[in-house]
Amino acid sequence: MAAAGAADAQARFGHSVKGLLTEKVTSCGTDVIALTKQVLKGSRSAELLGQAAKNMVTQEDAILHSEDSLRKMAIITTHLQYQQEAIQKNVEQSSNLQDQLSHLLK
Repeated sequence: MAAAGAADAQARFGHSVKGLLTEKVTSCGTDVIALTKQVLKGSRSAELLGQAAKNMVTQEDAILHSEDSLRKMAIITTHLQYQQEAIQKNVEQSSNLQDQLSHLLK
């Protein structure tokens, strides 16, 4: 009878160990899944950061191009102002010449 009791205790201990082992394996599996998700998330974050860096470089090029265009437009505006002033002086001189011609023809 003592042998049967010992065998029964040993069987219960075996079931207990198997139960604990199953719990640990399940827990480790869950941890591996969580770790895999985290690695994939980190990989995606790195991918998004890379894409953001590429977009930033593209935007920086566009900004530099716009800045260059604005400088050129400022130069053109200055030249147009000089031309406008020259035209105004010529118009004033033309008016003076017309007045002088009118006066001479009288």
